[in-house]
Amino acid sequence: MRAHRYRNSSSVLDEFKFRIRGSIIAMLIMSALLLGRLFYLQIVNTEYYQVRAENNRINATPILPNRGLIYDSKGKVLAKNYSSYALELLLRDNDDPYKVINRLADLIVITREDFRRIEDALSATSRFSNIVIRDDLSEGEVALFTSYAYLFPEIQLSAQLYREYPYGEMTSHLLGHVTRVSEADLQMLEQKGLKTAYTNSDWIGKLGIEAFYENTLRGQLGLNYVEVDSRGTELRLLERQNPISGKSIVLSIDIALQRVAYEAFADQNGALIALDPNDGSVLAFVSKPGYDPSYFVRGFDTTTWQQILDSIDRPLVNRVSSGVYPPASTLKPFLALAGLEENIRTPTWSMWDPGYYSLRGSNYKFRDWQAGGHGQVNLHKAIVESVDTYFYKLADDLGIDMIHQYLTRFGFGAKTGIDLPSESNGIAPSRDWKQRRFGTPWYPGDTISVGIGQGYNLVTPLQLAVATAGIANGHSLIQPMLFKTELNTNHRQDARMISLARARPLNMSSQHVKVLRKAMEDVMRPGGTAGNAAAGATYTMAGKTGTAQVFGLKGADYDESNIKKKLRDHALFIGYAPAEIPKIALAVVVENGGHGGSVAAPIARKVFDAYFKSQP
Repeated sequence: MRAHRYRNSSSVLDEFKFRIRGSIIAMLIMSALLLGRLFYLQIVNTEYYQVRAENNRINATPILPNRGLIYDSKGKVLAKNYSSYALELLLRDNDDPYKVINRLADLIVITREDFRRIEDALSATSRFSNIVIRDDLSEGEVALFTSYAYLFPEIQLSAQLYREYPYGEMTSHLLGHVTRVSEADLQMLEQKGLKTAYTNSDWIGKLGIEAFYENTLRGQLGLNYVEVDSRGTELRLLERQNPISGKSIVLSIDIALQRVAYEAFADQNGALIALDPNDGSVLAFVSKPGYDPSYFVRGFDTTTWQQILDSIDRPLVNRVSSGVYPPASTLKPFLALAGLEENIRTPTWSMWDPGYYSLRGSNYKFRDWQAGGHGQVNLHKAIVESVDTYFYKLADDLGIDMIHQYLTRFGFGAKTGIDLPSESNGIAPSRDWKQRRFGTPWYPGDTISVGIGQGYNLVTPLQLAVATAGIANGHSLIQPMLFKTELNTNHRQDARMISLARARPLNMSSQHVKVLRKAMEDVMRPGGTAGNAAAGATYTMAGKTGTAQVFGLKGADYDESNIKKKLRDHALFIGYAPAEIPKIALAVVVENGGHGGSVAAPIARKVFDAYFKSQP
């Protein structure tokens, strides 16, 4: 037992030395690790941690650029900016933003729509931390918040510029509007590599000119670099990168003409577009009803937004470029040209109109609009009196393949290329189209309906105006353009930016165009379907009326007084003036308006009158 109580002194010394060595080795390893970590932090990642330190010390606050203005061709402002105040939530060191917002809601009105937008913004990530809580505060709200600002260190009152549209509904579908950038917008901008150019409190063009020319109007974001303490309190301004204002643009629209066209519709819905047939400049662009685009800036109350969504008049639909309608008899001039170009018709060829047309081997009667018919009819009379029977036979003789070829030559069934973000194609029907759309073959009866602009035909008023301009200038299908030029920061015109519309040759015989134009001039004279609308004019004009069925009568007589408003015929008109050297061409559609000659043509006449009255 004693041998176990006293250990050998040599072995104890060895064990002590072993422990000392182990400790030294461990210390060396720990020191090496610490030095390695220090080297990694101080040398390898110097730049990274310097940036993080700077970010903690410096706060970058975005400065929104002034959005460029939009003018009409006479210098009238169509979209401008005004200064007001917004309340912004500073997310730095703010652990419970909803608590702050709810407290603020006891002081300042915050709508459900505001709450939804704030929730979306809070759920998104952004390199900037401010979130707009309320826009466009009234003077009373600014004064109220200022007096209680000490209770809300997380809320900032900031001066901002807001978009204003002086002409409201009259230009809503033309100009579109701006809204705050949404998360969907940021995702779209990221795909385009533009996300860093926007903040989550920024504005972006959504529709119309505002969207199409967003890059020109917007300008470039500025930044304030502010030194902050550990609690995020701003200490001093370190650097300022001034924003670059967006460029202003001038449109070819004449707002005075636009007003005449808009008011000419009175309480009716529809669309009108007027062009310079020589260069494609758009002179008037009316889609009615519209909406007040300022709502998208100031915000909708729930009731107003729901009323707009539920309205059977669909005020958010741009009827000029996105609305599609049966062209009805306004399509006849283009079929007449096809017949002349293909030598299927001559100006002197005529037929007897008994008031109907039947396909060979069929007893079914495609009826003319005039019971009993028009008697002997040539091409001129067929246009002037809008004889359906003549065009039933012409369509039958041309066939759908040839008709489709000429419709597409005049631009039907395809976008016109106008400088707007969206546009409908319409339908220029063909065998292939019907097979794809319905899985059924094309029948001869389908061709007959197409011959008078019914059946599967669908066009936009914009397409009708462009095709009419082709007849007016006699040689080219022009590309419509709203943009005229842009202004530099001194509001001087940048001559380099003047855009010339593109044109595509129609390759039509000038003699055939001349025959057609003479017939369209006589449409506007006594005996023509729009003769009354042109009475007393001091200038010449040419045109063609149309009355499009909205639903099938199935053999019954059309009695407007016994038909619901929404089922009544659409009234259409295409035309240009002066007839000899056209300067303005247009298309009018009045939804459920009735007859083209008595409803749509008078609207066109008012626009023609206003246009020539304004000319020097």
